[in-house]
Amino acid sequence: MTESSLVPPATKLVVTVASTVLLAGCGGGSPAAKGAAQATSAGVGTVTVAPDGVQQVTLQTQDDYVFTPDHFTVAPGKVRLTVVNVAKQATHNFAFTPDAGPARIDAGISLLTPGDRKTIDFDVVTPGDYPFQCSFHVQLGQVGTMTVRG
Repeated sequence: MTESSLVPPATKLVVTVASTVLLAGCGGGSPAAKGAAQATSAGVGTVTVAPDGVQQVTLQTQDDYVFTPDHFTVAPGKVRLTVVNVAKQATHNFAFTPDAGPARIDAGISLLTPGDRKTIDFDVVTPGDYPFQCSFHVQLGQVGTMTVRG
């Protein structure tokens, strides 16, 4: 008799099912809900100019650990940036990556709970790429770039 024939068939089935469930739950470490992207609201990512001359743009963040869009371009001048968290579960923030752009931008949003919408105003003068991130999820790739054209 072999060792495997000593294990009753019902026990083999329970072990197989339990192993399958455990492996399926691991998910390979990828962010939750990547396959179930949420809809992007109208106007998100479009840079417009308000009557007062301030450039306005809205970004969206959700449960899949991305900014939508993850890149936008503005001209030098005043910028009004709104970040909307349409997530059902994830809390986010928004900050320009310290010491990564051509000039420092201190404006940021410290906390965006699900359903929150917050706006920051700042000036940009120096052309170039200004990386931004959600510091809670930067390791999961929740980053982006604002380009200031010259």
